[in-house]
Amino acid sequence: MSWYEYLVSCFWQSQFTVYIITALIATLVSLLINRRQKSKDLQSTDRIIQKSSVPDNNVKKGLKIFYASQTGTAKSFSEKLSNDVSTFGVRSEVIDLSQYEPEDNLVEETDGQNACVFIVASYIDGKPPDKCDWFFKWMEEASNDFRVQKTMLKGLKYTVFGLGNSLYKENYNKVGVNLDKWLHTLSGDRIMSCGEGNDNVADSKHGGVEEDFKAWKEMFLQKMLPFLQGTPGCQDDDDCHCHGDVNKEATYETSSDEGEDLDNDGEERLRKTDGVVDVEDLGAMMGQMELSTVDTEMENGVVMVNGGVARKAKNKKIEAKEMMTPLLRQSLTKQGYKLIGSHSGVKLCRWTKSMLRGRGGCYKHTFYGIESHRCMETTPSLACANKCVFCWRHHTNPVGTEWKWKMDDAQTILDGAMKNHYQLIKQFRGVPGVQLERFQEAMRVKHCALSLVGEPIMYPEINKFVKLLHRHEISTFLVTNAQFPDAIKDLVPVTQLYVSVDASTKESLKKIDRPLFRDFWPRFIESLKALSEKGQRTVYRLTLVKSWNVEEIQAYADLVQIGRPDFIEIKGVTYCGESKASSLTMENIPWHREVVSFVQKLTDQLPGYDIACEHEHSNCVLIANKKFKVDGEWWTWIDYDKFHELIKTFENSDGAATFTAEDYMAKTPNWAVFGCDERGLDPVETRFHRKKKKDISGC
Repeated sequence: MSWYEYLVSCFWQSQFTVYIITALIATLVSLLINRRQKSKDLQSTDRIIQKSSVPDNNVKKGLKIFYASQTGTAKSFSEKLSNDVSTFGVRSEVIDLSQYEPEDNLVEETDGQNACVFIVASYIDGKPPDKCDWFFKWMEEASNDFRVQKTMLKGLKYTVFGLGNSLYKENYNKVGVNLDKWLHTLSGDRIMSCGEGNDNVADSKHGGVEEDFKAWKEMFLQKMLPFLQGTPGCQDDDDCHCHGDVNKEATYETSSDEGEDLDNDGEERLRKTDGVVDVEDLGAMMGQMELSTVDTEMENGVVMVNGGVARKAKNKKIEAKEMMTPLLRQSLTKQGYKLIGSHSGVKLCRWTKSMLRGRGGCYKHTFYGIESHRCMETTPSLACANKCVFCWRHHTNPVGTEWKWKMDDAQTILDGAMKNHYQLIKQFRGVPGVQLERFQEAMRVKHCALSLVGEPIMYPEINKFVKLLHRHEISTFLVTNAQFPDAIKDLVPVTQLYVSVDASTKESLKKIDRPLFRDFWPRFIESLKALSEKGQRTVYRLTLVKSWNVEEIQAYADLVQIGRPDFIEIKGVTYCGESKASSLTMENIPWHREVVSFVQKLTDQLPGYDIACEHEHSNCVLIANKKFKVDGEWWTWIDYDKFHELIKTFENSDGAATFTAEDYMAKTPNWAVFGCDERGLDPVETRFHRKKKKDISGC
């Protein structure tokens, strides 16, 4: 073979090789392209199928909402949640746990057809509402009984929202936390971490229990609607993120799988949020709490907020919330309160209306000579440290153990109180039966009952407020619930200082007053001791509740020896109608003869005291120290002009010119003395008998 033929042969062999290689590469590329196209086609087909697949009603899930309610809040929230999910076409059912049999029915909820929400309230000592006790007892026993399989509730999709008040410390939201733990122990599938609704406005994450629920509900709907609506791809996927970041639920977490302790420390919450809470629509009914930036200063390591102790912190600005939520404002306004600023109120007493018509005054008129039509009932603090069973406000006011809200100054409160009081009085101009002379007198307030609602002594500027009243020559009758002994010690002289003594033993006081302080009994005793050191008129105020505190006569006598009050008012509890916050009924209301019998037995144990006056209409009797009985006649009334002279001298001398209760006492008229035929009704008044017997005695 010549060299030429040899080179041509090699060329063709190389060309063939190139062709083969090229063909192989082309084939491989073609295969890859076809495979990718098929994959795209399959994905496109899947999307078309999904878009054309309208979820059938049969595959939609349902929502069962269980509630345990004492005052009706949990029930109300349950109904709201039910209404909300119904707008998305989700069937729902609201179930009262007091009527629910868990042993027979709870296992049936594991079939995956429903999600379960438990909205539960924590009541006294962290216990569930009275009527729901069986459900929670059964749950606790089932989760701890070794004979019960721990997979009993496997398949149950659930979440819990608990209602409580962080002021109750270790008992805060205890029912919700425990229920969440028990359901999880029995292999329930937790949809979201246990939510919390905090009735303590100052520490609530969103400004109150309503806003806490609203925020939790939005997160719940965001996470659960795909499941409830039967949306493909979201039905059973716990990690679905197609509707947002579900990790936000950690905001509402109050317990871990192991049931860790709750974080109830307000300082820690403040630190985590840098003391700032966003403000949303303040005008909305369920809007966020208003926030007021206030300058703070260090005083022995304690932050002072407009004079009131708020929290320990470094020198910086913090946010003080308003005491009243918009919903609370609406509730109190509906009840007839005229609200002043962010934490005060005034309301017209029914005895003011009565005396305007010449139908008689209240027991203070009989006992101490006040003019009921010239008395203004107000408070600079709607908050209270107790939740008494007989509270005739039905616990619509806030509660707290210290002042940590935005604070209005004393002058603003006084101006607002008098303005609103006079506006209420003006409404009686021309009303049939109203006496013109008394109407004109009523436009000049002479007395102030600081007992409307709440705990007025909590207000950081209470001394300034009292002094302003005295400068207007308005006498002061201040009532405290005996939980703030230091405030009693620091209180400037008032016309008459009351301490509510609703029970005589630690056990009965806890049962009746339901105090927020864990050391309520030492505080109570120290308050009585502080009362004994006051130089002006002092009063024990006892409210008798049949079957609760009427058998403790000797114990009451022992308490009298501690505080040595000038007077002891003993009044039968007033029935204010059925309340979900209280178990009182008409059977707990003592008759006047029963109150008199109790008073006589108590007086027998008090050698330095005797029965002085009674006001049968108010079911009230007065025991007085015998130092007010001069030459056989009682001097329980007050010389108000003399008091104002004494208080001016006291203030002008910077407290050097002290005075005592005997310095401004006045003679008690015969008609007001115990045992007289008038039974406490001023003879110049006309007793009015209602056609329908109804107790509306009020204060």
